[in-house]
Amino acid sequence: MKGTIIKLVRGIYYVDTEIGVIKCKARGLFREKDISPVVGDKVEIRISSEDQTGYIETVYPRKTELIRPAVANIDRALIVFSIKQPELNTYLLDKNLIMTNYFGIDSSICFTKSDLDSDEILNRYVEMYRNIGYTVYVVGKTDYSDLESIKESLVGRITSVSGPSGVGKSTLINKINPDINLKTSSVSLKTERGRHTTRHVELIPLEKDSYIIDTPGFSSLGLDFILDERDLSDYFIEFNQYADKCKFLDCMHINEPECAVKEEIGNSIYQSRYDSYILFINEIKKNRRY
Repeated sequence: MKGTIIKLVRGIYYVDTEIGVIKCKARGLFREKDISPVVGDKVEIRISSEDQTGYIETVYPRKTELIRPAVANIDRALIVFSIKQPELNTYLLDKNLIMTNYFGIDSSICFTKSDLDSDEILNRYVEMYRNIGYTVYVVGKTDYSDLESIKESLVGRITSVSGPSGVGKSTLINKINPDINLKTSSVSLKTERGRHTTRHVELIPLEKDSYIIDTPGFSSLGLDFILDERDLSDYFIEFNQYADKCKFLDCMHINEPECAVKEEIGNSIYQSRYDSYILFINEIKKNRRY
């Protein structure tokens, strides 16, 4: 019987099939082949006649996948970051955007807690990421004017909702569909870190052919999926229109003369994005050494 993995909890896969959700385990053969089924995978299962549990027999090829969170067959990613509590971490946001670009997944950004924007930095970042080419939404405790636009973007798609702990992902999902009623939690005032309320990845139906994938929060993200630092600039979308104009075809946009990308820093390319690029270059080099 064919189905879709909608939840994974402690090694138990919940597979949605034509007869309902079946609890399944994965065959040991997958471990030998280094195959790890994830939420969103299309699978074929065998159901035991004894207790009506199942075993995953086949994992079908994925059209898309992400590694953080580990999900498959999504159409787009909604990356959620708060302006305050916890503070906006643009390096971590840029890493998420690099990852979705690397895996060929369309992504948009949602900035939350706009009501805490006392020093008015929100507009600067909204303008920056929109100018780069991303769709950006803004929500706050009393401002959900972008909510309808977010809902429209989810129609007919499977969307992964991800971001650091405490930024308000569960609150946002509850606003999108109050029937879901996900557990929410406050941010620790001492550490300014969110408390994990989502413990597992879960695919949640919204309406016909529309789903969101709720994912646990995170505080870090590696770039080990990029093996060569020379490939990194391909995933900074604002670099692409200038890279062909550099003097050297293999320009790294660091120390080379007549670099069209560096010439645009402060104009079409934001300094903070270039700073992220340099930081990530060094991280990838370090990963390669080890």
